[in-house]
Amino acid sequence: MQSSAIFPLFYLPPISYFSGLKEFEGNFLIEKEEHFPKQTYRNRATIYSPNGSLDLIIPVIRGANAHTSIKDVRISNDFNWQRLHWKSLESCYRKSAYFEYYEDELARFYHQKFEFLFDYNLELLQWLLKQMKKDVSLNFTTEYVKEIPDELDFRTKLHFKKKQAVTDAKAYFQVFDDRHGFKPNLSIADLLFNQGPQSRSYI
Repeated sequence: MQSSAIFPLFYLPPISYFSGLKEFEGNFLIEKEEHFPKQTYRNRATIYSPNGSLDLIIPVIRGANAHTSIKDVRISNDFNWQRLHWKSLESCYRKSAYFEYYEDELARFYHQKFEFLFDYNLELLQWLLKQMKKDVSLNFTTEYVKEIPDELDFRTKLHFKKKQAVTDAKAYFQVFDDRHGFKPNLSIADLLFNQGPQSRSYI
């Protein structure tokens, strides 16, 4: 019987992802054996731009095989998506209170080339947990288990096309909230750049 929660591995995950990790702290697994699903946070993140929400998407190589294991999905570097993402982060958050606080370390993820999406997301998650002073040991699934209790399965709960239950989300200052109001459950990057070390207490 499955007793640990299972979380997918996301790119700059939404805030609700970290709320879930906190709920199951010390008793969760990162999904490593699933097939890569399209249109999820596994290769995209949502940030706050001057024009509203902006999706940053990592291009991946799918090939003819639609059943590629998540750990085998390769990043497509045919165009310089890393430069595009970094420029977007800079333009959206340069005026935030803590962008410069994280800038030097985060920049590595937009200059160093990665072959696999899973490896990239994993190193990024480890860095994010470190910024929030979370000493978490990450463990991984060794096989794909389709049927697990719904309350433990976060593989399909956290989906960018589904409305998250964030109506009770606490508001915090966002760079462009004077234009578009508070936007809940954006990428953890939005919280870090605006709240800095206080992000840990927000989660």
